[in-house]
Amino acid sequence: FLSCVSCGLARKGYDGLIEVIRVLNSKSTEEVQRLSRLVLLSLFPSWLPPAFRKIFAGPLPDLSYAMNAWVTSLACEWLMGPTELNEVEVEEDSGTRTVPGVLVKRCRYLEEAGCASACVNSCKMPTQEFFKQDMGLNVTLEPNYEDFSCQFVFGKEAPPAEEDVACETRCFKQCSFPRAGRLEGRCPTVAGPAEGE
Repeated sequence: FLSCVSCGLARKGYDGLIEVIRVLNSKSTEEVQRLSRLVLLSLFPSWLPPAFRKIFAGPLPDLSYAMNAWVTSLACEWLMGPTELNEVEVEEDSGTRTVPGVLVKRCRYLEEAGCASACVNSCKMPTQEFFKQDMGLNVTLEPNYEDFSCQFVFGKEAPPAEEDVACETRCFKQCSFPRAGRLEGRCPTVAGPAEGE
């Protein structure tokens, strides 16, 4: 998919990736999320996610969360920038528990894209769906639009889009993506159109 989209684009490297995301972001929210998840799946041999679910995620969830936090931290620095492994306290009905996390100190992807919908629709939602459906693990990505950091919380079930605070953000003033909104209201392309559109 990415090679098909990028064949007519001029830039290479990271700038080329951002240009591909600009093209992708002109599609519907659902299509952006679907295509982004396909890109994630294409990074692995087809047998790996189902085997991981069966061998690790099911019988050894705590080990699986720790392993995936470690791999995410190492493998994704090229995309997101410096990361650090950390632990996150998660509130549950039965009390508080500590789970593995990855803190992206300042997300290069979010900063370069300059668009909340690019963050939510081509990273956050498809990554959460990939881990849940394909790897058999819960993970929640918690972007901070003030300082451009992002906290991955392994072992925390992602909330539905309508309850996720990341989906209620205003458009960034520097956003130049197609269908971008304005500072007065919620970004219209984050996890679905804004009300009244």
